[in-house]
Amino acid sequence: MTAVIRRATPLDAPDLAHLAALTFPLACPPGTTDEDIAAFIAGNLTAAHFAQHISQPDTRVIVAQDAPLIHDDSRAPSTTPGRLRGYVLLIGGQLGAPAPEFGVRAARSAYLSKFYVHSSDHGGSVSRPLLAAACEAGRELGAGSLWLAVNQLNARAIRFYEKSGFERVGVKTMQVGAELHSDFVYEFAL
Repeated sequence: MTAVIRRATPLDAPDLAHLAALTFPLACPPGTTDEDIAAFIAGNLTAAHFAQHISQPDTRVIVAQDAPLIHDDSRAPSTTPGRLRGYVLLIGGQLGAPAPEFGVRAARSAYLSKFYVHSSDHGGSVSRPLLAAACEAGRELGAGSLWLAVNQLNARAIRFYEKSGFERVGVKTMQVGAELHSDFVYEFAL
C-alpha cells in the first residue's frame, strides 16, 4: 500500500506514541531489559511528548501514513484515516546542535532524533520517502547536514544509513534505564 508522507499534527500524537512504543524496542540492543525499555518509552515517547515536539517551531515530526482507500463504486477516497507506518523527529536550531565531540562537521546541523518504521515495513517503501522528507525539512530549518546516533549493534539501521549516504563521524552514549548504550554518530550533508 502507498504511504502518504506529511507533517504531523497534534491529532497524531496518540498514534505516534503507540507507534513509538512498538518500534523503539526494535532499535534496542540485545539484553536491554523490558523494564528499561518501558521506562524510556514512558519518559520520552508519550502522546504529550509528541504533542510538545509538534508544537515547537524548530522541530519537525513527519509521518508516513497509509493512503486513504479509494472506493471502487464512487472513486472517492475513504474518510477512514490510514495507520501510521513510520515517523521521523527532526530537531533544528540550538536544541538540535551536536556536541563538538560527536564529530559532526557542518556548522549548522539538524538532529534526526527519531527515525522509526513499523516492523512490517522494514525493507519496504516507507523509509526512503521519510528520509527524503527529513532532508527537505532540514533544509527548511537552515541546516547544512543531518546528524543521528544509532546503537552500534543495530546492524539493520546502520546498513540503511550507510546505503543512504550517511557517513560515520563519531561516537556517543545513550542512557536507557539503568544501561548506558554505545552509539555511532552519522552525518548526512544536505
